[in-house]
Amino acid sequence: MQLRFLLFWNKLLSWNKFHFSPNFKAYGKAVRVIALLLLLGLSSYIFYLDVTIREAFDGRKFALPARVYGRALEVYPGLKLTPAQFVEELQALSYHERPEPSEAATYKYTLNGIEFTSRDFVFGDGPQVAQHLRIEFADGKVSRLQQRGSTDLDLPLLRMEPPVIGGIYPGHNEDRALLKLEQVPKPLIDALISVEDRKFFSHWGIDPRGIARALYKTVSGQRIEGGSTLTQQLVKNFFLTSERSLSRKANEVLMALLLEMHYSKDEILETYLNEIFLGQDGSRAIHGFGLASYFYFDRPLDRLELHEIATLVGMVKGPGVYDPRKKPEQALKRRNIVLQEMVGLKVITQAQFAAARQKPLGVVHRAPTGTSPYPAFLQLVHRQLQRDYREEDLRSEGLRIFTTLDPRTQHHAEQALTQRLAEIEKARKIPANTLEGAVVISSTQQGEILALVGGREARYAGYNRAVDAQRPIGSLAKPVVYLTALENPNRYTLLTPLDDSPLVWSQHGTSDWRPQNYDHQFHGNVQLRTALAHSYNVSTARLGIELGMNRILDKLPKFGIERRPPPFASSLLGAYELSPIEVEQLYQTFADGGFRTPLRAIREILTAEGKPLQRFPLNVEQVAAPAPVYLLTAALQGVVREGTAQSLTNWLPAELNVAGKTGTTDDLRDSWFAGYTGDRVAVVWVGRDDNKSSGLTGASGAMTVWGEMMKNIQPEPLQPAMPEEIEMVNVDPVSGLRYDEGCKAGMLLPFIKGSAPAAVMSPCGASSMDTSGARAETKPEGKKDAEKKNWFQRLFN
Repeated sequence: MQLRFLLFWNKLLSWNKFHFSPNFKAYGKAVRVIALLLLLGLSSYIFYLDVTIREAFDGRKFALPARVYGRALEVYPGLKLTPAQFVEELQALSYHERPEPSEAATYKYTLNGIEFTSRDFVFGDGPQVAQHLRIEFADGKVSRLQQRGSTDLDLPLLRMEPPVIGGIYPGHNEDRALLKLEQVPKPLIDALISVEDRKFFSHWGIDPRGIARALYKTVSGQRIEGGSTLTQQLVKNFFLTSERSLSRKANEVLMALLLEMHYSKDEILETYLNEIFLGQDGSRAIHGFGLASYFYFDRPLDRLELHEIATLVGMVKGPGVYDPRKKPEQALKRRNIVLQEMVGLKVITQAQFAAARQKPLGVVHRAPTGTSPYPAFLQLVHRQLQRDYREEDLRSEGLRIFTTLDPRTQHHAEQALTQRLAEIEKARKIPANTLEGAVVISSTQQGEILALVGGREARYAGYNRAVDAQRPIGSLAKPVVYLTALENPNRYTLLTPLDDSPLVWSQHGTSDWRPQNYDHQFHGNVQLRTALAHSYNVSTARLGIELGMNRILDKLPKFGIERRPPPFASSLLGAYELSPIEVEQLYQTFADGGFRTPLRAIREILTAEGKPLQRFPLNVEQVAAPAPVYLLTAALQGVVREGTAQSLTNWLPAELNVAGKTGTTDDLRDSWFAGYTGDRVAVVWVGRDDNKSSGLTGASGAMTVWGEMMKNIQPEPLQPAMPEEIEMVNVDPVSGLRYDEGCKAGMLLPFIKGSAPAAVMSPCGASSMDTSGARAETKPEGKKDAEKKNWFQRLFN
C-alpha cells in the first residue's frame, strides 16, 4: 500500500515537461523534494494506521468483565420460606408482577402462593430452560411446587437463576453485554441511522459536507464540531480519545477511510453497537446497547418497545445530557426527536410515531450500585480468584463466577449492624458514626460464606474490616484452652474444679503478669463449665499454664489460623490479633464437631460460553476429636444459658440452644461475639477505627448485633449429634457427685465414657459413701442452685 502512494504522488509531481526559468526550476525541484518527503512521511503514517486498525479489528475482542453471581435459591417442599420472602427473591432477580405471568421473569400472587415463569439460564451442569411454575405455602413453609402446563406436574426441587452481584471489570471499569448484529432489532438500526448517519450504507466512512461545515466553524473561531459518521464515532471510541482538536479529527478521518476499505458495513455496525458508551453506573461504565437495555429498562434488547429504543438511541448524542433518570425532560425531548426523524425517513408510520410519543420514558428507577452492591464480599472473591488466575484474564475473558453469597442473609446482616450501631450511639450518647463493625456468616457444615459486611456503610468499597481488620480477640480465644483440657478426660470434665485465686506469672522476656477478672474479684474453686460460662480470666490462665502454652497455641494452625500468636501467657486470654474472618474459621471448626472446612466464597467458575472451568469442592479435615468438641459446645451453650451472653434470649428463644462466646479487650476497645446454631456460624466485631475505647463489652455491643441479625435470619436449633464416646450422666450440679439412676432431682451432663464422677449420692439428695470411703454430704438446695439445676435439665433433656 505504501508503494502505491509513492508512485501516485511521484507521477503527480513530475514537472520536468514544463519549461520554467532556471531559478524557478531550482525552486520547483526543492519544493518537489520537500513534498515527496512529506508524502513519504504521510504514507508511512497512513501505513502505520492501517496496520493498527487491521490488527485491532481482525482480532477484535472486547474486554468482557467477569460476571459474579450469588447463590441460586433452591426451592423444595418443606423449605422454610414465606410468600413475601419469595417475592423478595424474585424482585432481586428483576422479576415483574403481571396479571398473567406468561413471559419470562414475571409473576403474580395466587390464593395460597405465587405463580411465575422463570428464565433460561446456563449452570455449570448444563442449561435450565424457562418454566411456568406455581409455589404454594403453608405455615411459613413451601407446601407444594408445580410445573404448570396441560397437566400440572409436582416437582421435588426447583433451582432459581442466581442474582448478579457484581463484576470484575477492565481497567476503565467498562461493562457490556455482547450482541450479534442479527440479535439487534431492526427499529434500533433504523433509529440509529435516522439520527446519527443517514448515508451510513453509502458513504466511504466520512461525510465531506459535515467535515467542511465543522472545519469552517473551527477556523472562524466557533465551537469545534464533529460532523462525524458512525464509522468516525467508532474510530473515536475504539482508538482515540475524546480530545477536541484538529489533529485528533484528522486522525479520525484517515482511520475511518481505512476502516471502510477493509471491513463491511455489517462488521462496522456490529462493533459500534457493542462499543458505544451509554451511561455511568457509579464507577461502572455502561457500553453497548445490549447492557444499556438492562440498565435502563431491565429487559433484553429484543423485548423493548419503539419508544424505549428511541430513548436509548437518543442518548448516543450525550449520555450525561440525556440521562433518562437524572434528566428526564431532556431525555423525553430527545426521544421524540429520534421518533420524528424516523418518520422523516419513513421507517415508522405517523400512527406509530403518535402512539410512541404519548408513552412515558418507562425506565426502571433504581439507585446506581457501582461495580457491586456488596463490595466487601466481592473483594474477598477477587482475592481468592487471584490465587489461580491472571488479573488480565479476570478483567477481560468474561468468566462467570458462582459464589456462596446469600442476598437475604446479607441484607439482614447489613441491616442489623447499621441499626444497632446507631441505637447504641444514641443510647450511650456516643457521637454519630463513631462506632464501626464487621460481620461474617457461614454455613455450619459446608463452610460457605453466606454474608460478609466490611463496615456500617456496607455499599462503600473502602476498608474491609471483615477481612483486613486485625484486632485483639480477647476471650474468644478461651475455648481453645478449654478444648485442650477436655481432650484429657482422665483429668478434666465439665465439672472439674479450677482455681480462680490471685495469680502472678513470671516469664522470661516480659514483666510479671497478674491477670484480673472483669468483675475485679476472685471466685475460689469454680467448675470448668462455670469458668467458661462467666469468662473468668484467672482460672482460664491457670488452666492454660498447667496444660502448657505451646500445646495450646500449636493447635491454632490446625484450626485454620496461620499466624501463630506470641508465646506469652497473655495469649491464653486472647492478647493477639485476628480478623473477623479468621475468628469465623476458628468457630466454624467448633460448630462442625472438630472438622475443619476452609471457608470458601466461590463454588464454581464457567467460561463466557458456559463451559465448566473450575470447581471448588468441599475439603474437610478432622482436626479435633468429636467427643471433646461436643463437650465444648455444651459449655458454650452454657455461656448463653447462664453466662456472659444470657441476655441473648432478649432476641432469640432458648429453644435454639445457641452456643457462643463474648469477647472484650482491654479498656473496652473491642467488642466481639462469636456463636453458632444448627445451620449458621457468625462472628461480629464492634469497635472504633482509631482504637480508642468503644465503651462496650462483648455482651453490650457485638452480641446485640448478633442477636438482632439472627432473629431475622431465623436459624435452625443447635442439636449436635452425640458421639459414641459420650454418655449422659445424672449429677448434682453443686457437689458434682453422681445420682443414682432414676433420680429426677439432678441434671444430665455429657461425659466422655469413663470420666464421669465415681462418687454416688443416695437417691434424690440423701448422703452416700463415695468409692474411696469418704462421705459426701448434701447441702440444702438454695434458689440459685435450683435455677442452675433446672437450666441444665432443660439443656440436656
